[in-house]
Amino acid sequence: MPIKIPNDLPAAETLLKEHVFVMNENMAFHQDIRPLKIAIMNLMPTKIVTETQLLRLLSNTPLQVEPTLLHPATHVSKNTSLSHLNAFYLTLDDVKDQKFDGLIITGAPVEQMPFEEVGYWEELCRLMEWSRKNVTTTFHICWGAQAGLYYHYGIDKYQMDKKLFGIFEHKSHNRVARLLRGFDDCFYVPHSRYTGVKMEDVEKHPELDILATSEEAGLCICASHDRRQIFMLGHLEYDRDTLKIEYQRDKEKGLEIDVPQNYFPNDDPTAKPYFKWKSHAYLLYANWLNYYVYQATPYNLSDINMEFKPPVGHEE
Repeated sequence: MPIKIPNDLPAAETLLKEHVFVMNENMAFHQDIRPLKIAIMNLMPTKIVTETQLLRLLSNTPLQVEPTLLHPATHVSKNTSLSHLNAFYLTLDDVKDQKFDGLIITGAPVEQMPFEEVGYWEELCRLMEWSRKNVTTTFHICWGAQAGLYYHYGIDKYQMDKKLFGIFEHKSHNRVARLLRGFDDCFYVPHSRYTGVKMEDVEKHPELDILATSEEAGLCICASHDRRQIFMLGHLEYDRDTLKIEYQRDKEKGLEIDVPQNYFPNDDPTAKPYFKWKSHAYLLYANWLNYYVYQATPYNLSDINMEFKPPVGHEE
């Protein structure tokens, strides 16, 4: 599919090498199509890596997608240059008067802190409140999912005994959920986190559906009935080497870190990691864009409001 991004965005070169159809602004202007406007609040420290991962997945659809990269104005990034942020990123205040078909809120390396102690928590709360009337559907990832469940439903995270780190087998809890349409009976998802959300806490909220779980990793995907809020505790967007890089980084820092589970052949960190989640990653984001963005969003973005109606034939 054509994804409309600035030609000089670092992700463009990577995506072009992978034969992703990257569309420049001139080409997009001459297409008589309204692109899907997707905002991405990128809270990850390695922003260029994360933006490339997400743009790659958003490209797997015939729909034209126009991403808008966001970062917190109340946080100074230590790993991404100010010139990159100034050139390619906006803040909530820059887009607060706009409407978007979809919003992605990424994970962040702050999970062991209480939510209220995160420096940009107030700004993130403003974003999540703003999204209620200005975004058709929001996809929350990892810590972003924990933050969303806490803000929207008061469901708090809990500290695990040790880091959940590796690739884990999952199963669907809802065989007709369109978000998981085409998924195998069992599928794999990377996890890298110290905190989680208990399924029994989610089950106390009848307005939420549990969609995918793992015997080892626990809750993975849940969503509101209307799919305006989708929460993914894993990282299907991760590249093959992402967990390897995290493992090597922590080892070099002298931290106690286990070899990622079910990741390296024979648990050998020198071996090439297995890539067991790639196809399901593409499928998940294509399903989200098709069923809960494209089929649900109004043609005129100004019509987005809290009276959202899911597409005809919705599973619930």
